[in-house]
Amino acid sequence: MFHTVINRTIVGAAVVLLTASAMPSNAQESQALSIGMAAVVTSLDPHEDSNSPNNATSRHIFDSLIDRGGSAENNPQLATSWEIVDDTHWRFHLREGVTFHDGSSFDSEDVVASLLRARDKESQSFASYTRNIADVTADGPYTVTVETTVPDPMILNSLSRIRIISSEYEGASVADFENGTAAIGTGPFRFVSYTPGDRLELDRNEEYFAGPSEWSHVTIRMVPDNGGRLASLLAGDLDLIESLPAEGIDRVEQSDTMKIIRGQSTRLVYLGMDVMRDQTPFIKTKEGHSLDSNPLKDMRVRKALLMAINREAIVDRVMRKNGTVAHQFVADGFLGHSKKVEEISYDPEGARHLLAEAGYPDGFAMTIHGPSGRYVNDSEVLQAVGQMFSRIGIATTVEVLPWSVYSGKYANGEYSLYLASWGVNTGEVSNPALATVAGRNSETGTGRYNGGGVDVQEINEFLSKATQTLDESAREPLLQKVSDLVFNNNWLIPLHYENMVMGAHEDIEYKPRGDKYTLSYEVHRTSH
Repeated sequence: MFHTVINRTIVGAAVVLLTASAMPSNAQESQALSIGMAAVVTSLDPHEDSNSPNNATSRHIFDSLIDRGGSAENNPQLATSWEIVDDTHWRFHLREGVTFHDGSSFDSEDVVASLLRARDKESQSFASYTRNIADVTADGPYTVTVETTVPDPMILNSLSRIRIISSEYEGASVADFENGTAAIGTGPFRFVSYTPGDRLELDRNEEYFAGPSEWSHVTIRMVPDNGGRLASLLAGDLDLIESLPAEGIDRVEQSDTMKIIRGQSTRLVYLGMDVMRDQTPFIKTKEGHSLDSNPLKDMRVRKALLMAINREAIVDRVMRKNGTVAHQFVADGFLGHSKKVEEISYDPEGARHLLAEAGYPDGFAMTIHGPSGRYVNDSEVLQAVGQMFSRIGIATTVEVLPWSVYSGKYANGEYSLYLASWGVNTGEVSNPALATVAGRNSETGTGRYNGGGVDVQEINEFLSKATQTLDESAREPLLQKVSDLVFNNNWLIPLHYENMVMGAHEDIEYKPRGDKYTLSYEVHRTSH
């Protein structure tokens, strides 16, 4: 039995009500939109593989209980309101009259099936969001209670990440979603066809509870090649593209029919390192022999690597000023930013001194890995980093792979040093820290993307306390301590926060989101 709703104010616990926005008057007109994504979708199963391209794409077909807004606000979606029952029970009131694309009715059983499926999926890709979910129960056709193992101040954000599928398909395979059999949601668009690595075709859901989109048909094309994406925009084959390549900025700015759309994001790009193994596979002597120990386990080596990178030059030249130098998970003004994190400057001479002090006066040989076409100018950034490492005596080879190949390997800790990023969509430190530096634990769901094997008891303890503290004023110093421990010990090497630079036809309007999702139902065409 659950307690009666408590009338008290707790941070984040206020009941939120839906305010429906008026739909455009041309909502029923036949208009097509083509979007060029900068990365490849790896799965259409909304619970199989959690990454930004997948999660943004799934949002077209499926809804969530909570709609995470572009400024990280929690808005009603399939839940119209919610309240805290006690510290470990949240009650959600569901929207009535909603139907799936096949005409079946949405109710609480679909929510129960979806949340538990995401929690129990073998891939455990959503573990950082489901790790505190103890149980989900239906308290009637339109009321659901989520029980957490501990007080969880981020539960609303977590639930915004989990898409709701029909309970009929809770046992469906990945293939069932990708061939369209199970790709049946309540979202603004219906599945038409999917060609892996190429495109997803969608039709407007005319019965969408929030009103139909102004786009009758949407094509989401996956074009990780910068040149190909730019060429498709210039040729008029795409209306809007993500990550406008640096070499295309001048061409678009000089065009009479195209424009640049800019925005700021909370996405941190960083280097992760293997700090777990005593011998790491991609670091050798310059003669190709194995080293007796893993240099990356020495903080002096990690700090030397950071000092070797001219991050200002990378942002200025490689990123064409479309980034901001980063020193920790979040910038000043966000929850958990710490004034005590040392801001390391570019100092190659100091880096060489530290290497010598650590026992590597002549350096060593290292292969660093990264994706191609996943982050803004990712290959170019990694090449620049490799050249900077070589200047301090580390003979560096750079290897880039397609995101579909790379993503699983880096998350599973197969590399010695790797390029990665995390969109801090919650605007606070626990979200990236739980995924990237918390000790990996399949039972608690922490460390799912901790590809370097960081496992520091003090970090884990502060994170555990922070994620069970509902009072934000008490949670902040705990998160600041996590920032201190991670970045003053150089467990990660922060590079920059990405800025968003999109290319579009002149009649396209779009407000970039902090999470860098490109959502077609938020794209509009200006009237002439």
